[in-house]
Amino acid sequence: MIIRVAMIGATLALLPVTLHAQTIPGALPESAKAMSQGEWPAYAGTYAATRYSPLTQINRDNAKNLHVVWRWKSPDAAIRDAKPAIGPGYVNESTPLMIDGVLYTSTSLSQVAAIDAVTGETKWVFDPKVYDNNLGPPANLGWTHRGVAYWRNGNDERIVILTAFAQMIALDAKTGKPAADFGTDGRVDLNLGLRRPVSPHFYTMTSPPVIVRGVIVVGSSVLDWWGERPSPVGDVRGYDARDGKLLWTFHTVAQGEEPGAETWQKDSWKEAGNANVWAPMSADEELGYVYLPVSTPTNDYYGGHRPGDGLYGESLVCLDVTTGKKVWHYQLVHHGLWDYDPPTAPNLIDITVDGKPIKAVVQVTKQAFAYAFDRVTGKPVWPIEEQPAPASTVPGEQASRTQPIPSKPAPFDIQGATDDNLIDLTPEIHQEALEIARRYDRGGIFTPPSQRGTIQVPGNAGGASWSGAAVDPETHMLYVPTYRLLSLITVKKPQSWEGSYDFIGDASYLQGPRGLPLLKPPFASIVAIDMNTGEHRWRIPVGRSIAMPAVAQLKLPGEYGVLARSFAVVTKSVMIVVQMGALGPPRLLPGVYAMIRDLHNRDPHLWVYDKTTGEKLAEIELPSNASGAPITYMVGGKQFIAFPVGGGPVPEELIAVGL
Repeated sequence: MIIRVAMIGATLALLPVTLHAQTIPGALPESAKAMSQGEWPAYAGTYAATRYSPLTQINRDNAKNLHVVWRWKSPDAAIRDAKPAIGPGYVNESTPLMIDGVLYTSTSLSQVAAIDAVTGETKWVFDPKVYDNNLGPPANLGWTHRGVAYWRNGNDERIVILTAFAQMIALDAKTGKPAADFGTDGRVDLNLGLRRPVSPHFYTMTSPPVIVRGVIVVGSSVLDWWGERPSPVGDVRGYDARDGKLLWTFHTVAQGEEPGAETWQKDSWKEAGNANVWAPMSADEELGYVYLPVSTPTNDYYGGHRPGDGLYGESLVCLDVTTGKKVWHYQLVHHGLWDYDPPTAPNLIDITVDGKPIKAVVQVTKQAFAYAFDRVTGKPVWPIEEQPAPASTVPGEQASRTQPIPSKPAPFDIQGATDDNLIDLTPEIHQEALEIARRYDRGGIFTPPSQRGTIQVPGNAGGASWSGAAVDPETHMLYVPTYRLLSLITVKKPQSWEGSYDFIGDASYLQGPRGLPLLKPPFASIVAIDMNTGEHRWRIPVGRSIAMPAVAQLKLPGEYGVLARSFAVVTKSVMIVVQMGALGPPRLLPGVYAMIRDLHNRDPHLWVYDKTTGEKLAEIELPSNASGAPITYMVGGKQFIAFPVGGGPVPEELIAVGL
């Protein structure tokens, strides 16, 4: 058994800075204080990314009385009607904030809106007009945006958005007007100041930043495209929340003499790119640490041009927010070949293991692992073993000989395209699934992509997703939404217009027999994990199988869930869950999008569960499927649940539900 230990210590010698501390060590963090007052001040509730609220008004006895209270229509629709060349939005994924009775949300077109949290009436809208630049749709996910951030210093309250074309804009939270003392007229151009130029066709922003101790920590979304060489960089940067000045830069691909550069053999660090932080981040406001889920280096499915482990690709990295210096890191995938980048903000949770209290951080992943670390030191809570991994059959590829496998918790979903993991609703269906699977290469977790085509389970969009898991800080339970979406990864020689790498890879969806999924049910589920012990407590399917016609036609007893992402929020009394309709942008998995584009609204419901047992307490019909994570808040003595819906053929809205 080999165990790789996280490297602890500073990596970069960065500019010394003086900051205005927003959080006093030992004091209740600002976001936690706001949550206790019924607010929702950060993307996942607090920067601990718990998706937890202490509210109790909605409970097991009255949940059946929930209904839609109001529907807010996005101002994007009018702009698209007037400017059809902008193109449609893909999915309305923005999760709002709620501070002092006002909801703040972004839109697909990077507008920002303030909304009365009780009535749903618009208070103000700011339109940066990023669509008026003749550049076409933004890179990567097109017109998709996930939210904004809030910062307060005395009476100065600001909403910060990172726009689709990489502009950072600070707005007065009361008026929606740009903060005059921030950047230039309230804006900072994030395309500038990187160690090499980036193209707006490859570089964008989709997730909100983290703002801790007066520092705005900014990631990026970089197109997984192989025609640009060297690739755009994914460096993470910290900016002063008062004036927008750059304070520090962290190189997500270790450079030159920096520790970790030796993991990029043949000096491949010189041109390697991506390794960006596109997902939301989290932070310990008391420690002043920010946690980065760093994504895959260029290119996703072939690494012959970047031999070695490649730090800090597909790693969890902890930085000191005031200096940008690395505190510790742990690489979750060595020499990534599967697009298994950590897709969500890691959850901060205080646990007790074998009688020892631990300030932990848990990173849930696409490959269905929940990696748990001491968030102060980076030491694994339970051993993580380096286990042998298969070799690649692609010429020039040197897959890592081992990959890190947590001893606890057990995987929260199936791994590998093995016979036992194929759909088995009837013996005949299972046999048909076997015949389909035999056409391709397959095996256990970390089976490398091949030129014949490899069935990857979980796929590059399966397992956990960008909305992440929820945490109950009182019971120390982790609730992980997951779904069984596979990928068929095929490595091929690129055409001349596709770039100069020896090989590139394509990801597509592989349909199962009779229009069914290829993998066995439950197709989507939520798994409850006791983080004091690392043991699974229960699994429940999410979604009524009637929404999948091929499943419903079999008329089998039981519920199998619906092949779609789900989103959970936990309160002191219950767990609340909504589910997606269409998968999302057609760029991701064209086969899936084509299959369900006409079923964007598939049996939309909101469910309320007993968080201790998983028992379903209420099922509320909705006008549309959710398209992003929900929040819950209280204003005027009434608890609300709000979440985004729409995109593509469905109008983009924010829906509020209450008693």
